[in-house]
Amino acid sequence: MREDNKNLLIAIVLSVVVLLGWNYFFGVPQMERQRQQQTAQQQVPGQPSLPAPGAQNGQPAPATAPVAAGVPAVEPREVALQRSPRVRIETPALLGSINLRGGRIDDVALRRYHETVDPKSPNIVLFSPSGSPHAYYAEFGWVGAGAGPLPTADTVWTASAPILTPSQPVTLTWDNGQGLVFRREIAVDDKFMFTIRDSVENRGGSAVTLYSYGLVSRHGKPTTQGYYVLHEGLVGVLGDQGLQEYTYDAVEKEPQIAAQSAKGKVWGGVTGGFVGITDKYWAAAVVPDQAQPYQGSFTVRQDAATKIYQANMLGEAKTLAPGATAESTQRLFAGAKEVDAVDGYQERLNIKRFDLLIDWGWFYFLTKPLFKALDFFYRLFGNFGVSILLVTVLIKLLFFPLANRSYVSMAKMKAVQPEMMAIRERYADDKMKQQQALMELYKKEKINPVAGCWPILIQIPVFFALYKVLFVTIEMRHAPFFGWIRDLAAPDPTSIFNLFGLLPYAVPDFLHVGVWPIIMGITMWLQMKMNPEPPDPVQKQVFAWMPLIFTFMLASFPAGLVIYWAWNNLLSILQQYFIMRKNGVKVELWDNLRNTFARKAPAKG
Repeated sequence: MREDNKNLLIAIVLSVVVLLGWNYFFGVPQMERQRQQQTAQQQVPGQPSLPAPGAQNGQPAPATAPVAAGVPAVEPREVALQRSPRVRIETPALLGSINLRGGRIDDVALRRYHETVDPKSPNIVLFSPSGSPHAYYAEFGWVGAGAGPLPTADTVWTASAPILTPSQPVTLTWDNGQGLVFRREIAVDDKFMFTIRDSVENRGGSAVTLYSYGLVSRHGKPTTQGYYVLHEGLVGVLGDQGLQEYTYDAVEKEPQIAAQSAKGKVWGGVTGGFVGITDKYWAAAVVPDQAQPYQGSFTVRQDAATKIYQANMLGEAKTLAPGATAESTQRLFAGAKEVDAVDGYQERLNIKRFDLLIDWGWFYFLTKPLFKALDFFYRLFGNFGVSILLVTVLIKLLFFPLANRSYVSMAKMKAVQPEMMAIRERYADDKMKQQQALMELYKKEKINPVAGCWPILIQIPVFFALYKVLFVTIEMRHAPFFGWIRDLAAPDPTSIFNLFGLLPYAVPDFLHVGVWPIIMGITMWLQMKMNPEPPDPVQKQVFAWMPLIFTFMLASFPAGLVIYWAWNNLLSILQQYFIMRKNGVKVELWDNLRNTFARKAPAKG
């Protein structure tokens, strides 16, 4: 059983090595290659199209979707913004403008977020207009057949005010000249949520049938980080269909939608939820009326030299008799995926599972509570690094009874080592009797032979949950610790190979082994020195090289994660030391350290 225990421990450790190694040798280089891609490549954006819905409420569906009359040439973002009349957006969280040509929300930047840790660096730009590189915007309106001219991307609306603020909504109006008058009231709160109330009044002499729609459109595939723990692309909660996540590549693999030039996935008869496009920290999502059925879809189509990715919402048919008015209310989230903001919208607006806009992953039940704990201490002490240290202590206390039993069992195993060795020698040629005798000994001494693996088994899910939290939550972005750690979500920026910045040359990424990874490696090495060296040479080599391997692997991980691991190792060393002393078992640490650093006496000739 002792060999089984060691084999299980090695299997666990090697599993972790494989996972970390995959990230180190494949995940990080892939991200670095993508960062180095020239994303400013000139692309010719097209105009969005909606998949034609099926017949609804007995009315024929529109045969075509809104398409602009022409394709604008690509030009700098600032030039594209100046080509159309605009309504400014001014809120505590956002700045930008609404394009009166098309009525699109296509110019949004985030006031509180910058490209780098330098507060003077440019603000994060979320939306950009069609005609600029990397066009990205939201559009709302009506489609239908036989209703006369409908608003398109070239329609010039009239605005009721020159600026949109949380206290001042703006109403856009347009008359098609054939009996239909369109109005669009746009309101915005002090964070990231727009409310769009579209209405159309039928002043003509015949009934018309219209479908409301909302979409988020992105021209060209953006640079993604390519990590398996992070979803980037199209995302939504489609009623009872639940969470749907499609990467940009995945939606391209879907079949072509009937009677459309787009490929994608369509969900009909959906009630509740949202559809949108998400990046690591930012997102744009259309939120339909949570009580009204709609058709949701993720699509991609080729237009000129670029691909256009869209998340679409198409409402049910509304028939307007002469003199009647139809209305549609939708919302648009456009901003940072702040946990409090996203959760608050879900609660206040009753948006079905809107919290899944943040990629908490499969272990939602662990990652989100862990973030809540970190955020609680952050609000008390104002430092997420301190919060990580305190939460680590709480985790150790929470699992203290289990870890305590594990360490006690390990201490007992050391105490009966002489008896175990005697049994192995007595039954050296009979493995069956040897195992039976060892089991009797374990039963007599009340020892669990695999108990020593529990501390590692406990640490693994917590480690990956914290990795997920550090990686996906915007609250961790650019969060400083102390000293040189200015961003807990980024790797330690120092490197031993240029003496931590003292030597004036850049170090390749794979050699960036900073102070905190080295501290982590030392604590891991000390933790292993708490126990006797394994007699098996292979096992001995595995354990000897493990701290060094982990030091290099974790050097590319977020600094907050490395700080957690180092602190957790130190707490484990202290815990194991006191438990062993309490149980009268010799602590091997000091002897092992002396043996490691002892110099062999020169041989006498």
